[in-house]
Amino acid sequence: MTKPLLLSLLCAPDPERPDPLAVQLYHDLLAAIRDGRLDGGARLPSSRRAAEELAVSRSTVNTAYDLLRAEGVVAIRQGAAPEVLPAQQPTARPAVTATRTVSERGARLAETPRRSGGSMMAPGQPSEAAFPADDWARQLRRVARRVQGPAFAYGETDGLPALRSILAERLGTDRGLKVDPDQILITPGTQASLALVSHVMADPGDLAALEDPCHLGARIAFGGAGLTPHPVPVDRHGIDPQEVPAAARLLYLTPSNQYPMGVRLTRPHRLALLDWAARSGGTILEDDYDSEFHWRGKEIAALASEARGDEVIYLGSASKALAPGLRLGWLVGPASLMDPLRRAQRNLGMLANIHAQGALAEMMRTGGYRAQLARIARIYEPRGRALAAALAVLPGVEAEPPDGGVQVAARFDDTWSEETAITALREAGFGPNPLSNHCQVVPLKGLVVGFADATPERIAQFIHILKAVRNLPNY
Repeated sequence: MTKPLLLSLLCAPDPERPDPLAVQLYHDLLAAIRDGRLDGGARLPSSRRAAEELAVSRSTVNTAYDLLRAEGVVAIRQGAAPEVLPAQQPTARPAVTATRTVSERGARLAETPRRSGGSMMAPGQPSEAAFPADDWARQLRRVARRVQGPAFAYGETDGLPALRSILAERLGTDRGLKVDPDQILITPGTQASLALVSHVMADPGDLAALEDPCHLGARIAFGGAGLTPHPVPVDRHGIDPQEVPAAARLLYLTPSNQYPMGVRLTRPHRLALLDWAARSGGTILEDDYDSEFHWRGKEIAALASEARGDEVIYLGSASKALAPGLRLGWLVGPASLMDPLRRAQRNLGMLANIHAQGALAEMMRTGGYRAQLARIARIYEPRGRALAAALAVLPGVEAEPPDGGVQVAARFDDTWSEETAITALREAGFGPNPLSNHCQVVPLKGLVVGFADATPERIAQFIHILKAVRNLPNY
C-alpha cells in the first residue's frame, strides 16, 4: 500500500502571510512539483484529508487543486485522488551556432548613458514622500468601477475623453493654450511623445536640432528614429535662433525652464524661433516639463500659445507633479497633424493605462491635483534655494538659485574632477548626473542635482562629500 502523502511536510499555510491561504498552498505544491519533491504519478490527499491535516477549509484546498490543474501539473478525476502529472521533457534541439546582432538603430537606442549608483537627489525625480498616496488610491478605486465600453477594449487609444477634456481646460487656464480635446493625445510620458513625433514628423537621416546642453531623452528619441541630432548652444538667453539650421525638420526646446541649465528663453528668441518654424517648415517640440513649478519672476505662457499656425507640438506630463512610474504624459498638436499622430500612436502601441488616466482626470476634476502642486511647491522651493546656496559657496562651483523645476546645474571650473565627484557621491547613495553627459559640443562639466528630496541633512552630507573630494575643511 502506498504510504499516504503528508502535505504538512511540503506546505505551511499561514494566515499572517499576505497571500490567501489557497494561493499559498498552490505555490507550495507547485514548487514541490517543479523541483522534483513530488514526482509524476504521486497522489495528493483528498480535499477533506488535506483540510484536516493543514487546518484549513476544504474550499481552500479545492481552490489550490483547481489552480494546479489549470497550470497543467495535476489531473483531477471524479472519484479519484488528484494525481501529479509526469513532467514534460523538452524536445531535443540541435545546438544553435548562429549569433544575433542588434540593428544600427537598436545600438543607438541602447547606447544611452544610464544613471547608476544611488537615487538620492537624482535630477528630475519628485519626492516619493510627497506623493498623495491616499488620494490616488481613492481615485483608482472609483475609476476601476466606472471604466467600461470602448476604453476597456481597443477604442479610445488617444486617451480617455474625460482626461483630454479637463487637460484642454487646464492648459487654456494655466498655459494660455486654446485647444480642443481632440488635439490632445495621452501617452505613457514625454519620452514616448518624443519617440512618436520623431517617427511621424521626420525621416531617417533628417536633421533634428536640440539644445546644447540638453535633456538626454530628446537625443535618445531622435537617434532611435534614425535622425541626425544637431546641437545648438544655449546661453543666458536660451537657445540661439541664428544657429538653428533651416534644414532641420524638428527643433526640441525647453523654453520655460531650460534643462538642465535652468535659463528661460527670452521673448525675442521665442519670436525668432517661431519665425524660423514658419519659414523653414520645421516643427518645434516644446517640452513644458516642469512649468508647474515656477516660483521666481513672472510666469510666461507656453510657446505654443503664440504660434500662428502648426509650428509647435506641445509636450507635458504628470511625472514631476506625481510620479514618473505612473507613465502619464500628453501631446498637444495642431488639428492638421492629429490624425496621423493618432494613428501612429495606436500602431506603435504608445498607450497609457486607462485606470491611471481616469485617476488623474478625477484628481484634476476634484481639485486634488492643484492642491498637490501647491503642497509640493512649498516643499521644493526652499530645498532648491538651500541646495543652490550650499553649492555656490564651494570654490570653483557656480550654481544659480532655480526659477523652478526640481534640479540645479552646478558648473565646475578646472580645479574639479567631475568623474571623481560623481563616483564619490554615487558610492554614498546619491544620484546626480554629470553635466558633461548632457553636452554634445559645449564643453561644460559639473553636476545636475535634484532637490525634491533634498532635506537639510542630505544637503549637508552631499556638500560634505564634495568638500572631501577637494580636501576642503568641513566647518
